[in-house]
Amino acid sequence: MKTEMWKAYARGMAAAMNSGSVVVPAGLLRAYRGIGLSDTDMLLFVQLMLFRQLEQVEFPTPEQLAERMGLTAKAVGQLLGRLMKEELLAIDEEFDARSGVQSERYNWNGLIIRSAEWLAEEARTSMQPEREQRPAETKAADLFTVFEQEFGRLLSPIECETISAWMDQDKYGEELIRFALKESVFAGKLHFRYIDRILIEWSRNRVTNADEARAYTNKFRGGRGSS
Repeated sequence: MKTEMWKAYARGMAAAMNSGSVVVPAGLLRAYRGIGLSDTDMLLFVQLMLFRQLEQVEFPTPEQLAERMGLTAKAVGQLLGRLMKEELLAIDEEFDARSGVQSERYNWNGLIIRSAEWLAEEARTSMQPEREQRPAETKAADLFTVFEQEFGRLLSPIECETISAWMDQDKYGEELIRFALKESVFAGKLHFRYIDRILIEWSRNRVTNADEARAYTNKFRGGRGSS
């Protein structure tokens, strides 16, 4: 009897699933890898869309998102923080003067715009005559994603701020930061303080790009360069 009851329940759930759907722009699904997002990043956006479109929840908590994504609330918070640092996600605040209630909602216009720009560039490239097209190059992964891959975990909001500060305040080039990360891996000292010391040392010695950094480090390795 219980088996039949659960089968009936499962059929009911299947019917409910078929009756509801989430609208995800096809362009986002085509572009998200091209703009440096991971599958987990995209799943987070899809869950935000689901909450808004089907459940009328504009600002789900990290705990609510974590339950559906199989992650911890802390991990979801780190994901949200990184996406906001990259200006792909934002939080809008609204104030109702009549009720005096302030509400918040997630805004992913940054993702839409970034994806549209990538799609436009893809279309422009595909329309060029074949003789004018350059050999396709693998698009470099987003700098934050590169760090997460090397560290084997999600970055904390403070670590994301550190990377942003290197680029925005210290004006280190992305290529130079990538090479400093590679050097920390080579030295077996994979932590942010060591990477920061590398960048400071290079800056003091007027090293501004990866080629200059490679030449500088080779002086201390007897000419044995890092690949």
